[in-house]
Amino acid sequence: MRLFSVATIGLAAVLALSSCAKLKKPSVEKAIDSVNVIDSANLTDIMMTVADPNEAVNYFQRSLQKEPDRIDFTRGLAKSLIRAGRASEAMVVYEKIVADKTVTSQDRVNFAGALIRTNEWKRAEAQLNKVPPTYETYQRYRLAAMIADSNKAWKKSDSFYEIAAGMTTKPAGVLNNWGYSKLTRGDFAAAEKLFLEAISYDKKMFTAKNNLVLARASQRKYTLPVIQLTQTERAKLLHTMAISAIKQGDVDIARGLLADAIDTSPRYFDAAVRTLAALNNS
Repeated sequence: MRLFSVATIGLAAVLALSSCAKLKKPSVEKAIDSVNVIDSANLTDIMMTVADPNEAVNYFQRSLQKEPDRIDFTRGLAKSLIRAGRASEAMVVYEKIVADKTVTSQDRVNFAGALIRTNEWKRAEAQLNKVPPTYETYQRYRLAAMIADSNKAWKKSDSFYEIAAGMTTKPAGVLNNWGYSKLTRGDFAAAEKLFLEAISYDKKMFTAKNNLVLARASQRKYTLPVIQLTQTERAKLLHTMAISAIKQGDVDIARGLLADAIDTSPRYFDAAVRTLAALNNS
């Protein structure tokens, strides 16, 4: 009787352990699946932001071969192609995205950006027009400002640039674009102020520094602005200023600026040397 009780208890314990194993196994597998989903999502984010652009393109292309219906992979591929400087290829992918039933306003904004990169301004405008006015983002207004520029709709352009600049903590890029817009309109004083503001947010932004010198030289201000410059930057900006002076007929001033650029440059400045030689020969 005692033996029977021990055997019964032992069998019950085995059955209980077996039942636990059966109950735990699916739970463990489910947990592993959840981890894999999280890792996959993290990897997708990494590929779209910090990974080498061409490696990211290859990753999303391989992923789509395995799961062609994954719209998140399609979006990742399109963004990676843009990062890799392959806008024409990205446009083909974005065509598929905007034709999908899950298309979002951000998809259309991204597509508009890709179209602008390939000078498809009218198509870009058409995509932005499909975005509801309630969808307000920095990228949307920045692109809208650029499209307004292309249409020479200056009031709209200024309005959109101002809104975009107020919607980001890093407005240097959009302020530089706005300044360049003013520069092309011949509003050199306004352009100068915007380039200075852009540099105040990003002291290493050489494009804004070069544009600032162009705006100043267009007003016949042939002195470098009081901004942070390396010796190489100083030499390049003096050369830019000299070219502007030549175009405006201020040849003697240009000679002096070119000589300063050559003396300032820490390395042999071939472009400045050739420009000065050509100026002297002429």
